Amino acid sequence: MQELVIATNNPGKAREFKEIFGAKGFSVKTLADFPNIPEIIEDGTTFAENALKKAQTLSDILQVPVLADDSGLVVDALNGEPGIYSARYAKDHDDQANNLKLLNNLKDIPQEQRQAHFHCSMVVTAPNKQPLIVEGNVYGYILNEAQGENGFGYDPLFYYPEFKKTFANLTMAEKNSISHRGRAVQALLTYFDQWWQN
Repeated sequence: MQELVIATNNPGKAREFKEIFGAKGFSVKTLADFPNIPEIIEDGTTFAENALKKAQTLSDILQVPVLADDSGLVVDALNGEPGIYSARYAKDHDDQANNLKLLNNLKDIPQEQRQAHFHCSMVVTAPNKQPLIVEGNVYGYILNEAQGENGFGYDPLFYYPEFKKTFANLTMAEKNSISHRGRAVQALLTYFDQWWQN
């Protein structure tokens, strides 16, 4: 059985990809299965560069296919911030601090100019193959205050006009159907089989 490593310690992501790639005959592992892997410094200037660095470095070390993704929030009025620094905008993986900083930086911006999108770059690498790089985006607005209890990160501030709700007010099924990661996964599945067989 061919092995595929997902470059994450997130059990939710791991479950999602085990379901997708298990159906394709892959044995799916995560970083949790390789405790001795050195930390990879994500010092790229774009989401795609960071995802590619993670995937390629692990592929080179483990000599197996690796899937990595990098995602974040891009706010037009802030020249793309927080962007690749989304998880550590104010403090590393401190959702509350990051959300407060975002609201503070937008306090003088009127609602109609608070357009934003979530972006996800997803990369699969394998020994002796060119990387497969796909992306997904979902567009909305940043509200003046948090709404909703679900999700994580910037979800309570990100308003999705088509559903008239923030991401934190969506069910998991609703969010997965339209999220940036969901769209990147769909793009990946569109091209993966052909990429894998070449």
